[in-house]
Amino acid sequence: MNELIRLYQRIVQRVNINLRELKFDVNPYARHLIAIDQMKSSYAFYGITKDHPLDLSLEHSALAGSYFLGKCKVKDSILYKSDIRGDELKRENDVFRSEDFSITLTTDEAFDIQDSALIKTLVHNFSHDPEAPDCFMIKDTLAMDYANIHGAPSDGCFLGPFATVDLTTMRDCVIGSYSYIQAGEITHLSIEPGTVWINKPGKFNFLYKYPKENLKEYITLSPDKVPLGEMIDFIEAREDHFQRVFDVVDLEIMDSIPESSSLDRYAVVLPKTEIAENVLISQRAYIENSSLGKGSNAQENCLIIDSTLEGYNVSAHGSKICGAHLKKGVFTGFNSFLHGKKECPITVGPGSIIAPHTIIDAKQPLTIPSNHIVWGLIRNNRELNENSISLKEMATIRGGLNRGNMYFEGNGQLFVKTFKDRIHHILEANGAFFKEGENSGHAQRNQRLSLNTIQPFQFGDREGMYPTIRILP
Repeated sequence: MNELIRLYQRIVQRVNINLRELKFDVNPYARHLIAIDQMKSSYAFYGITKDHPLDLSLEHSALAGSYFLGKCKVKDSILYKSDIRGDELKRENDVFRSEDFSITLTTDEAFDIQDSALIKTLVHNFSHDPEAPDCFMIKDTLAMDYANIHGAPSDGCFLGPFATVDLTTMRDCVIGSYSYIQAGEITHLSIEPGTVWINKPGKFNFLYKYPKENLKEYITLSPDKVPLGEMIDFIEAREDHFQRVFDVVDLEIMDSIPESSSLDRYAVVLPKTEIAENVLISQRAYIENSSLGKGSNAQENCLIIDSTLEGYNVSAHGSKICGAHLKKGVFTGFNSFLHGKKECPITVGPGSIIAPHTIIDAKQPLTIPSNHIVWGLIRNNRELNENSISLKEMATIRGGLNRGNMYFEGNGQLFVKTFKDRIHHILEANGAFFKEGENSGHAQRNQRLSLNTIQPFQFGDREGMYPTIRILP
């Protein structure tokens, strides 16, 4: 494994060089991040479908347990159980609009991952950088467990566990654990753990910061920089169920799934689960004793347990929903954690929005009214009142609003509209509105997907590395 170790050391050095002005040292975080001996034990896999171009180029990289879909180049990188999902990359002749520019693509967009280490990381959506609309670049970047790089080209960055960067180009930045950033473009910033920042310059700015001591209960790092906390425990308690779907070649197919719904080959669905029409369940999703109503979805790394989703519910990447009843049209944002119990259930009214990176850890029964937005840490009704507002009231804000640890300034109506428009787009893209052959989306197209595996070197100096290979139609 000498070559793999040398590659990892090189990646860490390159990230450190990019972050030298921030005086951030990646080495302590990298030391225990990868179990080198596991890099040869898991295969990589890629999807083939007529709906997306096939061009997978792998060079001098280790890819254990990782998934690829769409056009992708990986060079001098280490990916461990990461999902590089290219079903929303732009296509030739698509028109990309950014500010006052309309940019027509002359070629299909592709992922380009170089000199990076991505651990249990999701990469999805498309580049929102007008300077490179046909290339979703990830370079000199290290991302820890359950990070989301969503429409966010990255150059010289570090993402802590459960960090999300969404629709934002980032250069030479440190994104702390459990932080969510949607800000268009950021450069040379060090974001503290537990920061939720949604900024549209000149339009609105939403900022929330978790109390540090409270956040530690859910996600923190040990002195050796190993992720710890209730969210890690919640995931790891169910990891064994995934081993079988990766070990067994021919899994039995659930006969109760409607023809218009899609259950990924690498998802876990346990008994007493009901799946309605137009439902999308992505790879590495986990569903147990739950009901997913028409048009709902469970994206990568979602866990839905003992819960009811009535319909048209978006469960964004990494969201965890337990002991909850979500009425129609509820949106659960990236990496949110809804933890209800039998004696303390969570009920969310129709049309409400659980903002990205929200923790609802019910210590008493909680009911979120319809058409509200909630954020931050909520454990009781007092915190629910402090960390929520009706969408109608939010839309009236012109200026500033301060509630607890949340500060908002700008146009509240535009803020609400931006959220609602995006939720509708997600439902549309996922095929929630499919009917009689029209309005198909991921839930329908993923049924025409086949999967192939790639194996690493098992012995010698290149043990754990993958052969240089290019896969074309």
